Amino acid sequence: MFYTLLPKWPIIKPRFNRIARFSPLIGIFIGLIQSLTWLFLNFLDWPYISVSLVTLIIPICITGGLHVDGLMDTADGVGAGISKRYKAMKDSRVGAMGVQSLLIILILQLAAIINLGLYAPLVFPLISFWGRFSQIIAIGNYTYIGEKGSESFHQKYWTSTLNEIKPSLLILLSSIILFLILIDLNIYNVLSLIYCLSSGLLTSIIIPYIINRLIEGHSGDSYGATILTVETTTLLLVSFIFHPK
Repeated sequence: MFYTLLPKWPIIKPRFNRIARFSPLIGIFIGLIQSLTWLFLNFLDWPYISVSLVTLIIPICITGGLHVDGLMDTADGVGAGISKRYKAMKDSRVGAMGVQSLLIILILQLAAIINLGLYAPLVFPLISFWGRFSQIIAIGNYTYIGEKGSESFHQKYWTSTLNEIKPSLLILLSSIILFLILIDLNIYNVLSLIYCLSSGLLTSIIIPYIINRLIEGHSGDSYGATILTVETTTLLLVSFIFHPK
């Protein structure tokens, strides 16, 4: 369900045709699981490095490594060059570029989570949301690369990017309102909110564009690569200003 190993919901039975528009919601859910895990292990006095490592692998376990596989395949495609790109991305074997890209992503995420410290539980849902929001941007704005004459399953049932992001905008607006209600309204908090929103939005737009330029389009693999890259970039940007003194 929703690109995860989660079981089907007992009452709600969504159709898969337009499921991508709801992926930012499941991103927030995964982020909340990370946050709760972080808080629980911190309550047990686990060291930050141990807590960070455990929370780092939670999304991988929940998604079955789907996005990790996409990241490595996309990196192999970039490394192989345009002429061999599609063949490299579809090869079941992982190349050197794929392994290196995964290591870089994991190390950067780990470093950022450790640096965030007590702020990490607040950031997990944020980066998961923007990561999956970027997938909507990629699907709606770039050519699908696959078998000749084929199109993305999601693009087949696509209406427009503006229409598909409506659930995300509703989630974002609700989160902003909740944030403003729960915190003291001062210049620092307002600037922090603006920084987080702009960081996530910019990476969600720029990263799909860069990947599109590198492989001349997007695919199921590159959607996964986009999600992980946006999550990592946003995590780093947020960690620059939020860390325990």
